[in-house]
Amino acid sequence: MTITVLDTLPAMRGVLAAPLADRPALLEAVLEPAAGMYRHFPGEVDLVAMHRMGSGFPLDRDEERCLDALDALRDADAWNRVERALEAALAVQLAATPDIAVPDLTVLIVLGDPGDEHFMGPNLGLTANGSVFGHLFLNLWPHPENLARLEATAVHELNHNLRYGPGGVVWDPATVTVGEQVVSEGLADAFARQLYGDEVGYTRIGVPHLHDDAVFAKVVSGLGVTGMRDFTAWVHGDATAVRHGVTPVGLPTGAGYAVGNRLVDAYLAATGRTAAQALLVSGREVLDLALALDRLGRA
Repeated sequence: MTITVLDTLPAMRGVLAAPLADRPALLEAVLEPAAGMYRHFPGEVDLVAMHRMGSGFPLDRDEERCLDALDALRDADAWNRVERALEAALAVQLAATPDIAVPDLTVLIVLGDPGDEHFMGPNLGLTANGSVFGHLFLNLWPHPENLARLEATAVHELNHNLRYGPGGVVWDPATVTVGEQVVSEGLADAFARQLYGDEVGYTRIGVPHLHDDAVFAKVVSGLGVTGMRDFTAWVHGDATAVRHGVTPVGLPTGAGYAVGNRLVDAYLAATGRTAAQALLVSGREVLDLALALDRLGRA
């Protein structure tokens, strides 16, 4: 397999330096090599519209701010660090699960939008996606905390990519539960922590709620919810749910990540497995054991 981290730095600079009228077409050329991320969407996808919807850097403002941010990503050696992290993580994963399907991987790194209040506020300047086999997407603003977590963020998304690949855990949008996504976020964080430690391995948005028993109880009450539209509220929290037109359920940002980590950590401690070894364990198995242990602990 090959890992291709697209060299988007010079192209993004070119977009920001071009006349306004030329920028959409130039941006489309930047995004086209990663268009396979949207292969499950019906019909032809407008890549520039998806970029805007996903809090990508703006095409009509904040040029100097964005160019400075691109310099910060360059100075942090972001592209090379991500590539090296993915290579090392894949070696660890294959040592634990040598028979899994491994894709040729295309990685798109894009600068985020400093004027997007939700992206810069609740999301802390970072969104990422590894849900489509063979593609990883990192959209970030170079806050020091995000730069410190570059490797951990990349391998978190790799964990998703491999878990739901051919022969792995089946993700059926019609029947998949909140519980499966919560477990998947916990497993991906556990894998990042296995490689890089707790200081940078946790997804930042979940950290404030790791020990919040009220948040834990609330998320556990929704583990059986099916239908992907509702997942945003249970996993990402109310602020993101409102952003996407989904009914909030009374949860803070990152709640599902925090609870997923607690559940997965309980499972791994009880079984003696590493996160890499647990890559393809069913969400149901994790939940049954972790929740039984939680009930025993509260008895």
